Amino acid sequence: MAETLTLVVSELTTNALRHGGGRYILRLATTAGTVDVAVSNLNPAPRRERAPDLNGGSGGFRWHMIRYLTSKVAVTPGPGPVKIIHVRLPR
Repeated sequence: MAETLTLVVSELTTNALRHGGGRYILRLATTAGTVDVAVSNLNPAPRRERAPDLNGGSGGFRWHMIRYLTSKVAVTPGPGPVKIIHVRLPR
């Protein structure tokens, strides 16, 4: 579980740095059965779904991988010009 959590946090924060203005806030919370991750960034635009690029190497795998590895994914507008990506992982 620790490896999965590390990978998910790395992917979400890398995406926030790359597409969210270079700054983000990471929040982690736990319960007896889950770990909740929230990453907010300064890009209020809705995230763009795209098919993974198998030949050109331009990406598109991150969102599909996060959905596969987590039990819940939600994107919400935050207060002000931000969006927050919430994911939940079972413990």
